[in-house]
Amino acid sequence: QVQLVESGGGLVQAGGSLRLSCVVSGSIFSINTMGWYRQAPGKQRELVASITSGGHTNYADSETGRFTISRDNAKNTVYLQMNNLKPEDTAVYYCNLVIITLFRKYEYWGQGTQVTVSS
Repeated sequence: QVQLVESGGGLVQAGGSLRLSCVVSGSIFSINTMGWYRQAPGKQRELVASITSGGHTNYADSETGRFTISRDNAKNTVYLQMNNLKPEDTAVYYCNLVIITLFRKYEYWGQGTQVTVSS
């Protein structure tokens, strides 16, 4: 059974930094996309950044230059380095794993980690 476990969230002042980690356990196909999404109160879940197993990255426009996504394939771990955090970054951050085969799409989510940025 595939499980995603996030860590690294917390309370930080505006301008500060946090590094989120997500470890994937279980049997997964080596070709996949991992990503981070966030959901603020009263808002829809939105993509923050994603990275393929080949290292191709994609960022939401609002995070370009402040956030960096990376992964360690040997450890089945994806990271999100967040710098210059703003109060509007406050949200629950979710790790996401997508595997697409010839026959179907598999998608998994972590339980989420809270990030709170104070002004």
